[in-house]
Amino acid sequence: MDGDERVWPPAAADDELRLAVEFLDFLRLTVVGKVDGLSRDLAVRAPLPTSSVVSPLGVVKHLVAVERWWVSIIAGGSDVPELWGADADASWLVADGDSVESVLAAYRDEWARGARALEGLRPGDRVRGAEQDDLPGRTVRWVLSHVAQETARHVGHLDLLRELADGAKGE
Repeated sequence: MDGDERVWPPAAADDELRLAVEFLDFLRLTVVGKVDGLSRDLAVRAPLPTSSVVSPLGVVKHLVAVERWWVSIIAGGSDVPELWGADADASWLVADGDSVESVLAAYRDEWARGARALEGLRPGDRVRGAEQDDLPGRTVRWVLSHVAQETARHVGHLDLLRELADGAKGE
């Protein structure tokens, strides 16, 4: 992925893995665009009364954990620590030292880690890190589709959170 320009994948794409990654990259850059430019105060604000952890920066931290688990660890078999923590909300928590820049950098670093973990794999290849009973048999195709759908869901959350934060709308 070159820079921060969101580009739709080519309509006549014939490389399935590349197409899946390009759509995921489009969504990733949408996430970045939704959070980039927010002050830290606005980025950590959790405006939903039913959830104290759903903030713009919290969504991105969660997506870092999603990418780490599904792409790097499960699909690619990387031997890196997971980022979920013991508590279901742990991946959403923003630490005092987190800034918009540091969390977005961690997100980008995870994309690069995932790309390295996927090197040499094809869409139909079985995942490499499938020690859990419910994961064997899944393919790289399935993992990338899952991460794309989860990222897209959270882009929807970020649309709302950004509008609540500063009124900004759009892609």
